[in-house]
Amino acid sequence: MSLKIQLTEDGSSTLFSEEFDEIYHSRHGAWQESQHVFIEAGLKYVLAQKTAINLLEIGFGTGLNALLTLAHIKDSSAIVHYCGVEPLPIDLELIQAMTFPQLEAYPDLKEKFEALHKTPWGEEVEILPNFYLHKVKSKIADWQTEIKFDLVYFDAFAPTKHPEMWEEDILKQVSEMTNTEGALVTYCAKGYVKRNLKAAGFRVETLPGPAKKREMTRGIKI
Repeated sequence: MSLKIQLTEDGSSTLFSEEFDEIYHSRHGAWQESQHVFIEAGLKYVLAQKTAINLLEIGFGTGLNALLTLAHIKDSSAIVHYCGVEPLPIDLELIQAMTFPQLEAYPDLKEKFEALHKTPWGEEVEILPNFYLHKVKSKIADWQTEIKFDLVYFDAFAPTKHPEMWEEDILKQVSEMTNTEGALVTYCAKGYVKRNLKAAGFRVETLPGPAKKREMTRGIKI
């Protein structure tokens, strides 16, 4: 997969996939988007209800969502078992070339960001005493697990670029992996995606989106 580093408006890097003709994060700010969608609307919401959770990310990508999750809990009593499912892992050399000025004040987090990518695939690894990472190299459609998740970061490429990821059958598969009252958060707010989430067994909430994006979506497993 051919990838190129691009700078976003908040100074943080993202990647552009020539294969999918799609950027990995918002051009208005990769860091800001991930913080808003996945931490503020997802992680904080779930940790307000329970402090030990299983978390599934669909589209591990650059690892930014995992890093922000780790950053949020590192000095807390919360425990996160983080599973990232990604069919197309990114080369470490490319990750090392990305820049995140937000990390300059946190050298320990800079080290953890690289550690997220150096951990082997296919096994759970302790990154912090309260943060465990299990990376799975697979398409979500081809993956099965007995684990039930309390929170899902649904961070696939946009429906216009990768439509099959947003179809009802995939969302039903994810729903079956999600605990009752567990949450799914995504940047996408398209009407048919919301309808598919409802059909898959989620109660759908429309929330304010990140910078320059009007809406995002949170689903609660019924």
